[in-house]
Amino acid sequence: QVQLVESGGGLVQPGGSLRLSCKASGFNTWKYRMSWYRQAPGKERDWVASILSTDDTLYTDSVKGRFTISRNNDDNMIHLQMNELKTEDTAVYVCKGDNPLGLADAWGQGTQVTVSS
Repeated sequence: QVQLVESGGGLVQPGGSLRLSCKASGFNTWKYRMSWYRQAPGKERDWVASILSTDDTLYTDSVKGRFTISRNNDDNMIHLQMNELKTEDTAVYVCKGDNPLGLADAWGQGTQVTVSS
């Protein structure tokens, strides 16, 4: 069964850091494009970052230089290191896997990140 479970969210002050994790089961993440999305209250879900099967990484402009997406093949996990957090980074962060095993896109349940003083 394909499953994604996120962890690592929480409350942090502006300028602080958090590291999100996404544990995959049922498929090997290194074979697929894996991404982080986020959804702020009252807004649509937005793409944040992706890591490709080639290990190339892509970021939306607003997080470039602050966020880093990475993959741990031993643990079959995807991470999002978030530094210099801003209040506008507050959202539910969700992990996504593109068509694992030829199936529909896989989504996690999300983890809440709140940036506030």
